[in-house]
Amino acid sequence: MNTPLQISQRGLEMPASPIRKLAPLAAEAEDRGVKIYRLNIGQPDLPTPKKALEALKHIDRETLEYSPSQGYKSLRQALVSYYERYQIKLSPDDIIVTSGGSEAVLFAFMSCLNPGDEIIVPEPAYANYMALAVSAGAVIRTVTTTIDEGFCLPKVEKFEELINERTKAILICNPNNPTGYLYTQKEMNRIRDLVKKHNLYLFSDEVYREFIYTGSPYISAMHLEGIEQNVVLIDSVSKRYSECGIRIGALITKNAEVRKTVMKFCQARLSPPLIGQIVAEASIEGTEEYSRDVYEEYVERRKCLIDGVNRIPGCYTPIPMGAFYTVAKLPVDDTEKFCAWCLQEFCWKDEHTPQGCEGETVMMAPAAGFYTDPELGKDQVRLAYVLCKKDLRRAIFILSKAIEAYNARQ
Repeated sequence: MNTPLQISQRGLEMPASPIRKLAPLAAEAEDRGVKIYRLNIGQPDLPTPKKALEALKHIDRETLEYSPSQGYKSLRQALVSYYERYQIKLSPDDIIVTSGGSEAVLFAFMSCLNPGDEIIVPEPAYANYMALAVSAGAVIRTVTTTIDEGFCLPKVEKFEELINERTKAILICNPNNPTGYLYTQKEMNRIRDLVKKHNLYLFSDEVYREFIYTGSPYISAMHLEGIEQNVVLIDSVSKRYSECGIRIGALITKNAEVRKTVMKFCQARLSPPLIGQIVAEASIEGTEEYSRDVYEEYVERRKCLIDGVNRIPGCYTPIPMGAFYTVAKLPVDDTEKFCAWCLQEFCWKDEHTPQGCEGETVMMAPAAGFYTDPELGKDQVRLAYVLCKKDLRRAIFILSKAIEAYNARQ
Protein backbone atom coordinates (compact mmCIF):
# COMPACT_ATOMS: atom_id res chain seq x y z
CA MET A 1 0.00 0.00 0.00
CA ASN A 2 1.46 3.35 -1.02
CA THR A 3 2.25 5.91 1.65
CA PRO A 4 -0.12 8.90 1.29
CA LEU A 5 1.45 11.86 -0.45
CA GLN A 6 2.37 14.64 1.94
CA ILE A 7 1.16 18.21 1.90
CA SER A 8 3.84 20.89 2.21
CA GLN A 9 4.55 22.49 5.58
CA ARG A 10 3.77 25.83 3.94
CA GLY A 11 0.39 24.50 2.87
CA LEU A 12 -0.36 23.24 6.38
CA GLU A 13 0.57 26.60 7.88
CA MET A 14 -1.51 28.58 5.39
CA PRO A 15 -4.51 29.97 7.29
CA ALA A 16 -8.02 29.70 5.91
CA SER A 17 -9.59 33.04 5.02
CA PRO A 18 -11.97 34.28 7.75
CA ILE A 19 -13.66 36.27 4.97
CA ARG A 20 -14.32 33.37 2.58
CA LYS A 21 -14.18 30.16 4.63
CA LEU A 22 -17.90 30.27 5.40
CA ALA A 23 -18.73 30.49 1.69
CA PRO A 24 -19.72 26.78 1.41
CA LEU A 25 -22.25 27.26 4.24
CA ALA A 26 -23.62 30.33 2.48
CA ALA A 27 -23.99 28.40 -0.78
CA GLU A 28 -25.91 25.65 1.02
CA ALA A 29 -28.20 28.22 2.65
CA GLU A 30 -28.92 29.85 -0.71
CA ASP A 31 -29.69 26.42 -2.17
CA ARG A 32 -32.35 26.12 0.55
CA GLY A 33 -33.86 29.41 -0.65
CA VAL A 34 -32.46 31.62 2.13
CA LYS A 35 -31.64 35.24 1.34
CA ILE A 36 -28.24 36.27 2.76
CA TYR A 37 -27.17 39.80 3.61
CA ARG A 38 -23.43 39.65 3.01
CA LEU A 39 -21.54 41.87 5.42
CA ASN A 40 -18.52 39.56 5.41
CA ILE A 41 -16.58 40.81 2.40
CA GLY A 42 -15.50 44.17 0.99
CA GLN A 43 -17.33 43.76 -2.29
CA PRO A 44 -19.12 47.07 -2.93
CA ASP A 45 -22.56 46.88 -4.51
CA LEU A 46 -22.03 50.26 -6.19
CA PRO A 47 -21.63 50.33 -9.98
CA THR A 48 -18.25 50.64 -11.66
CA PRO A 49 -17.76 54.05 -13.36
CA LYS A 50 -19.60 54.18 -16.69
CA LYS A 51 -16.46 55.54 -18.32
CA ALA A 52 -14.62 52.38 -17.31
CA LEU A 53 -17.39 50.10 -18.55
CA GLU A 54 -17.48 51.95 -21.88
CA ALA A 55 -13.73 51.39 -22.25
CA LEU A 56 -14.30 47.69 -21.63
CA LYS A 57 -17.12 47.48 -24.18
CA HIS A 58 -15.16 49.27 -26.88
CA ILE A 59 -11.82 47.47 -26.77
CA ASP A 60 -10.76 47.54 -30.42
CA ARG A 61 -7.66 45.34 -30.26
CA GLU A 62 -7.39 42.41 -32.62
CA THR A 63 -5.03 40.62 -30.26
CA LEU A 64 -5.19 40.55 -26.46
CA GLU A 65 -1.45 40.57 -25.98
CA TYR A 66 0.93 40.39 -23.04
CA SER A 67 1.48 43.79 -21.49
CA PRO A 68 4.87 44.94 -20.15
CA SER A 69 5.71 43.18 -16.89
CA GLN A 70 5.62 46.49 -14.99
CA GLY A 71 2.30 47.47 -16.58
CA TYR A 72 1.48 49.90 -19.36
CA LYS A 73 3.24 53.24 -19.11
CA SER A 74 0.02 55.09 -19.93
CA LEU A 75 -1.61 53.59 -16.82
CA ARG A 76 1.40 54.37 -14.69
CA GLN A 77 1.43 57.95 -16.00
CA ALA A 78 -2.27 58.29 -15.15
CA LEU A 79 -1.49 57.03 -11.64
CA VAL A 80 1.21 59.70 -11.29
CA SER A 81 -1.47 62.34 -11.88
CA TYR A 82 -3.80 60.60 -9.44
CA TYR A 83 -1.21 60.59 -6.63
CA GLU A 84 -0.45 64.26 -7.20
CA ARG A 85 -3.95 64.97 -5.86
CA TYR A 86 -2.68 63.64 -2.52
CA GLN A 87 0.66 65.49 -2.64
CA ILE A 88 2.55 62.30 -3.47
CA LYS A 89 5.21 63.10 -6.06
CA LEU A 90 6.13 60.16 -8.27
CA SER A 91 7.44 59.26 -11.70
CA PRO A 92 6.01 56.38 -13.78
CA ASP A 93 9.17 54.40 -13.01
CA ASP A 94 8.32 54.44 -9.29
CA ILE A 95 5.12 52.49 -10.02
CA ILE A 96 4.83 48.78 -10.83
CA VAL A 97 1.38 47.51 -11.79
CA THR A 98 0.43 44.24 -10.10
CA SER A 99 -2.36 41.68 -10.27
CA GLY A 100 -4.29 43.23 -7.41
CA GLY A 101 -3.00 44.63 -4.14
CA SER A 102 -2.39 41.11 -2.83
CA GLU A 103 0.29 40.46 -5.45
CA ALA A 104 1.91 43.78 -4.52
CA VAL A 105 2.12 42.64 -0.88
CA LEU A 106 3.50 39.24 -1.88
CA PHE A 107 6.15 40.72 -4.19
CA ALA A 108 7.14 43.24 -1.52
CA PHE A 109 7.64 40.43 0.99
CA MET A 110 9.54 38.23 -1.44
CA SER A 111 11.78 41.09 -2.61
CA CYS A 112 12.62 42.57 0.78
CA LEU A 113 12.59 39.63 3.19
CA ASN A 114 14.42 36.35 3.65
CA PRO A 115 12.74 33.22 5.04
CA GLY A 116 12.46 33.64 8.79
CA ASP A 117 12.56 37.45 8.69
CA GLU A 118 9.93 39.11 10.83
CA ILE A 119 7.33 41.80 10.09
CA ILE A 120 5.61 43.73 12.88
CA VAL A 121 1.92 44.31 12.19
CA PRO A 122 -0.71 46.03 14.35
CA GLU A 123 -3.64 43.65 14.84
CA PRO A 124 -6.44 42.97 14.13
CA ALA A 125 -5.02 42.94 10.61
CA TYR A 126 -6.17 42.02 7.12
CA ALA A 127 -6.06 38.22 7.19
CA ASN A 128 -4.33 37.84 3.83
CA TYR A 129 -1.18 39.46 5.27
CA MET A 130 -0.68 36.29 7.31
CA ALA A 131 -1.31 34.07 4.30
CA LEU A 132 1.06 36.07 2.08
CA ALA A 133 3.75 36.02 4.77
CA VAL A 134 3.48 32.22 4.90
CA SER A 135 3.86 32.17 1.10
CA ALA A 136 7.07 34.21 1.36
CA GLY A 137 8.44 32.31 4.36
CA ALA A 138 8.25 35.43 6.54
CA VAL A 139 6.97 35.62 10.10
CA ILE A 140 4.26 38.02 11.30
CA ARG A 141 4.72 39.44 14.81
CA THR A 142 1.82 41.47 16.10
CA VAL A 143 1.16 44.36 18.43
CA THR A 144 -2.43 44.19 19.58
CA THR A 145 -4.86 47.10 19.44
CA THR A 146 -8.10 46.93 21.39
CA ILE A 147 -11.71 47.73 20.64
CA ASP A 148 -12.03 49.49 24.00
CA GLU A 149 -9.35 52.00 22.91
CA GLY A 150 -10.84 52.40 19.45
CA PHE A 151 -7.97 50.36 17.89
CA CYS A 152 -5.49 53.24 18.26
CA LEU A 153 -1.80 52.43 17.79
CA PRO A 154 -0.04 50.94 20.85
CA LYS A 155 2.84 52.78 22.49
CA VAL A 156 6.29 52.62 20.89
CA GLU A 157 7.48 50.38 23.70
CA LYS A 158 5.18 47.60 22.44
CA PHE A 159 6.95 47.72 19.07
CA GLU A 160 10.39 47.91 20.65
CA GLU A 161 9.69 44.76 22.68
CA LEU A 162 9.31 42.80 19.42
CA ILE A 163 12.30 44.19 17.51
CA ASN A 164 15.28 41.84 17.24
CA GLU A 165 17.94 40.90 14.69
CA ARG A 166 15.30 39.15 12.51
CA THR A 167 12.96 42.17 12.38
CA LYS A 168 13.04 43.65 8.89
CA ALA A 169 9.77 45.54 8.43
CA ILE A 170 6.65 47.14 9.82
CA LEU A 171 3.39 46.71 7.93
CA ILE A 172 0.43 49.08 8.35
CA CYS A 173 -2.94 49.47 6.65
CA ASN A 174 -4.14 53.08 6.64
CA PRO A 175 -7.11 53.55 6.73
CA ASN A 176 -7.29 50.16 8.36
CA ASN A 177 -8.93 46.96 7.27
CA PRO A 178 -10.63 45.45 9.32
CA THR A 179 -11.17 48.21 11.93
CA GLY A 180 -11.61 51.38 9.85
CA TYR A 181 -9.04 53.12 12.07
CA LEU A 182 -7.19 56.13 10.62
CA TYR A 183 -3.65 56.78 11.86
CA THR A 184 -2.96 60.27 13.14
CA GLN A 185 0.04 62.42 12.21
CA LYS A 186 1.53 61.70 15.64
CA GLU A 187 1.15 57.94 15.16
CA MET A 188 2.65 58.06 11.67
CA ASN A 189 5.59 60.05 13.02
CA ARG A 190 6.15 57.39 15.69
CA ILE A 191 6.20 54.71 13.00
CA ARG A 192 8.60 56.82 10.92
CA ASP A 193 10.97 57.19 13.87
CA LEU A 194 10.94 53.42 14.52
CA VAL A 195 11.62 52.66 10.87
CA LYS A 196 14.47 55.17 10.81
CA LYS A 197 15.98 54.07 14.13
CA HIS A 198 16.09 50.37 13.23
CA ASN A 199 16.48 50.78 9.43
CA LEU A 200 13.35 48.79 8.62
CA TYR A 201 11.13 48.60 5.58
CA LEU A 202 7.72 50.22 5.96
CA PHE A 203 5.06 48.42 3.94
CA SER A 204 2.01 50.69 3.81
CA ASP A 205 -1.30 49.43 2.42
CA GLU A 206 -3.30 52.55 1.50
CA VAL A 207 -6.05 51.22 -0.76
CA TYR A 208 -8.83 52.99 1.21
CA ARG A 209 -7.48 56.57 1.08
CA GLU A 210 -10.65 57.81 -0.66
CA PHE A 211 -12.76 56.78 2.29
CA ILE A 212 -11.84 59.06 5.20
CA TYR A 213 -14.71 60.43 7.29
CA THR A 214 -12.99 62.91 9.57
CA GLY A 215 -11.40 66.33 9.30
CA SER A 216 -8.04 64.75 10.08
CA PRO A 217 -5.71 64.70 7.07
CA TYR A 218 -4.72 61.56 5.20
CA ILE A 219 -1.08 60.89 6.05
CA SER A 220 0.60 58.62 3.53
CA ALA A 221 3.81 56.80 4.28
CA MET A 222 5.07 58.63 1.20
CA HIS A 223 4.64 61.90 3.11
CA LEU A 224 7.09 60.89 5.85
CA GLU A 225 10.44 62.60 5.50
CA GLY A 226 13.72 60.80 6.00
CA ILE A 227 12.56 57.25 5.14
CA GLU A 228 11.90 57.63 1.42
CA GLN A 229 14.06 54.59 0.61
CA ASN A 230 12.36 52.45 3.26
CA VAL A 231 8.75 52.88 2.10
CA VAL A 232 6.91 50.41 -0.11
CA LEU A 233 3.35 51.56 -0.78
CA ILE A 234 0.63 49.07 -1.66
CA ASP A 235 -2.39 50.20 -3.69
CA SER A 236 -5.35 48.89 -5.66
CA VAL A 237 -8.22 50.25 -7.77
CA SER A 238 -10.57 47.51 -6.53
CA LYS A 239 -12.44 49.42 -3.86
CA ARG A 240 -12.41 53.03 -5.02
CA TYR A 241 -13.93 52.19 -8.40
CA SER A 242 -15.85 49.00 -7.47
CA GLU A 243 -13.52 47.00 -9.70
CA CYS A 244 -12.49 44.10 -7.47
CA GLY A 245 -12.68 41.64 -10.35
CA ILE A 246 -10.23 43.31 -12.71
CA ARG A 247 -7.32 42.56 -10.33
CA ILE A 248 -5.25 45.70 -10.77
CA GLY A 249 -3.00 46.91 -7.98
CA ALA A 250 0.31 48.71 -7.67
CA LEU A 251 3.57 48.50 -5.78
CA ILE A 252 5.19 51.92 -5.40
CA THR A 253 8.61 52.76 -4.03
CA LYS A 254 11.45 55.24 -4.49
CA ASN A 255 13.91 52.44 -3.74
CA ALA A 256 15.43 51.47 -7.11
CA GLU A 257 16.94 48.20 -5.79
CA VAL A 258 13.57 47.07 -4.49
CA ARG A 259 11.92 47.90 -7.82
CA LYS A 260 14.65 46.05 -9.70
CA THR A 261 14.07 42.96 -7.55
CA VAL A 262 10.27 43.18 -7.73
CA MET A 263 10.58 43.27 -11.52
CA LYS A 264 12.15 39.80 -11.48
CA PHE A 265 9.00 38.42 -9.87
CA CYS A 266 6.88 40.44 -12.29
CA GLN A 267 8.72 38.95 -15.24
CA ALA A 268 8.31 35.44 -13.81
CA ARG A 269 4.53 35.89 -13.75
CA LEU A 270 4.76 37.58 -17.20
CA SER A 271 2.31 40.48 -17.01
CA PRO A 272 -0.61 42.02 -15.11
CA PRO A 273 -4.10 41.67 -16.65
CA LEU A 274 -4.38 43.49 -19.98
CA ILE A 275 -8.13 44.13 -19.85
CA GLY A 276 -7.93 45.15 -16.22
CA GLN A 277 -5.35 47.81 -17.05
CA ILE A 278 -7.55 49.25 -19.79
CA VAL A 279 -10.47 49.53 -17.37
CA ALA A 280 -8.31 50.94 -14.57
CA GLU A 281 -6.77 53.63 -16.77
CA ALA A 282 -10.21 54.74 -17.96
CA SER A 283 -11.32 55.03 -14.32
CA ILE A 284 -8.69 57.49 -13.13
CA GLU A 285 -9.44 60.71 -14.99
CA GLY A 286 -12.87 62.28 -15.41
CA THR A 287 -14.51 60.31 -12.60
CA GLU A 288 -14.31 62.95 -9.86
CA GLU A 289 -18.10 63.32 -9.64
CA TYR A 290 -18.43 59.53 -9.40
CA SER A 291 -15.92 59.49 -6.52
CA ARG A 292 -17.78 62.24 -4.64
CA ASP A 293 -21.08 60.41 -4.98
CA VAL A 294 -19.53 57.15 -3.79
CA TYR A 295 -17.93 58.89 -0.81
CA GLU A 296 -21.21 60.52 0.24
CA GLU A 297 -22.99 57.18 -0.04
CA TYR A 298 -20.45 55.53 2.28
CA VAL A 299 -20.79 58.36 4.79
CA GLU A 300 -24.50 57.57 5.04
CA ARG A 301 -23.96 53.80 5.09
CA ARG A 302 -21.42 54.14 7.89
CA LYS A 303 -23.89 56.07 10.05
CA CYS A 304 -26.65 53.59 9.26
CA LEU A 305 -24.57 50.56 10.27
CA ILE A 306 -22.79 52.02 13.30
CA ASP A 307 -25.96 53.52 14.79
CA GLY A 308 -27.88 50.32 14.13
CA VAL A 309 -25.30 47.95 15.62
CA ASN A 310 -24.83 50.09 18.74
CA ARG A 311 -28.59 50.03 19.34
CA ILE A 312 -28.61 46.22 19.60
CA PRO A 313 -28.43 45.28 23.31
CA GLY A 314 -24.95 44.08 24.24
CA CYS A 315 -23.34 45.12 20.95
CA TYR A 316 -20.63 47.74 20.58
CA THR A 317 -18.52 49.12 17.77
CA PRO A 318 -16.37 52.24 17.73
CA ILE A 319 -16.94 54.77 14.96
CA PRO A 320 -14.56 53.92 12.08
CA MET A 321 -12.84 56.95 10.57
CA GLY A 322 -11.92 55.34 7.26
CA ALA A 323 -12.41 52.43 4.82
CA PHE A 324 -15.83 50.73 4.87
CA TYR A 325 -15.40 48.22 7.66
CA THR A 326 -15.88 48.10 11.38
CA VAL A 327 -15.15 45.52 14.05
CA ALA A 328 -18.09 44.97 16.38
CA LYS A 329 -18.31 43.19 19.73
CA LEU A 330 -21.33 40.87 19.99
CA PRO A 331 -22.91 39.35 23.12
CA VAL A 332 -22.26 35.74 22.06
CA ASP A 333 -19.86 33.11 23.36
CA ASP A 334 -17.94 32.54 20.13
CA THR A 335 -18.47 34.39 16.85
CA GLU A 336 -16.93 31.55 14.81
CA LYS A 337 -19.76 29.32 16.00
CA PHE A 338 -22.33 32.10 15.82
CA CYS A 339 -21.51 33.08 12.22
CA ALA A 340 -21.66 29.44 11.10
CA TRP A 341 -24.94 28.95 13.00
CA CYS A 342 -26.47 31.97 11.26
CA LEU A 343 -25.90 30.25 7.92
CA GLN A 344 -26.64 26.66 8.93
CA GLU A 345 -29.54 26.91 11.38
CA PHE A 346 -30.93 30.42 11.66
CA CYS A 347 -33.53 31.73 9.24
CA TRP A 348 -35.80 34.72 9.93
CA LYS A 349 -39.12 35.16 8.19
CA ASP A 350 -41.80 37.83 8.67
CA GLU A 351 -44.14 40.01 6.61
CA HIS A 352 -41.15 41.91 5.19
CA THR A 353 -39.38 38.80 3.90
CA PRO A 354 -39.28 38.87 0.06
CA GLN A 355 -41.87 36.73 -1.68
CA GLY A 356 -40.65 33.29 -2.66
CA CYS A 357 -37.86 33.47 -0.07
CA GLU A 358 -37.62 30.76 2.59
CA GLY A 359 -36.20 33.27 5.07
CA GLU A 360 -33.30 35.62 5.65
CA THR A 361 -29.98 35.60 7.48
CA VAL A 362 -26.77 37.57 7.71
CA MET A 363 -23.19 36.62 6.84
CA MET A 364 -20.26 38.12 8.76
CA ALA A 365 -16.51 37.55 9.10
CA PRO A 366 -15.50 36.20 12.53
CA ALA A 367 -12.81 38.55 13.84
CA ALA A 368 -10.63 35.84 15.39
CA GLY A 369 -9.20 35.30 11.91
CA PHE A 370 -7.81 38.85 11.94
CA TYR A 371 -5.70 38.11 15.04
CA THR A 372 -2.73 35.76 15.39
CA ASP A 373 -3.83 34.62 18.86
CA PRO A 374 -6.95 32.46 18.36
CA GLU A 375 -8.23 33.54 21.77
CA LEU A 376 -8.48 37.16 20.67
CA GLY A 377 -11.53 38.47 18.83
CA LYS A 378 -13.75 35.54 19.81
CA ASP A 379 -16.60 37.92 20.62
CA GLN A 380 -16.02 40.16 17.58
CA VAL A 381 -16.95 40.24 13.90
CA ARG A 382 -15.87 42.37 11.00
CA LEU A 383 -18.76 44.04 9.21
CA ALA A 384 -18.48 45.63 5.76
CA TYR A 385 -21.01 48.37 5.05
CA VAL A 386 -21.04 47.70 1.32
CA LEU A 387 -24.80 47.20 0.95
CA CYS A 388 -27.43 49.87 0.30
CA LYS A 389 -28.98 51.48 3.39
CA LYS A 390 -32.24 49.57 3.02
CA ASP A 391 -30.37 46.26 3.06
CA LEU A 392 -28.11 47.41 5.89
CA ARG A 393 -31.12 48.26 8.06
CA ARG A 394 -32.68 44.87 7.31
CA ALA A 395 -29.37 43.09 8.00
CA ILE A 396 -29.02 44.82 11.38
CA PHE A 397 -32.57 43.85 12.33
CA ILE A 398 -31.94 40.23 11.37
CA LEU A 399 -28.63 40.27 13.28
CA SER A 400 -30.49 41.38 16.42
CA LYS A 401 -32.98 38.54 16.01
CA ALA A 402 -30.17 36.05 15.37
CA ILE A 403 -28.39 37.08 18.59
CA GLU A 404 -31.62 36.67 20.56
CA ALA A 405 -32.30 33.22 19.08
CA TYR A 406 -28.70 32.03 19.46
CA ASN A 407 -28.48 32.97 23.12
CA ALA A 408 -31.97 31.64 23.87
CA ARG A 409 -31.06 28.17 22.56
CA GLN A 410 -28.21 27.95 25.10
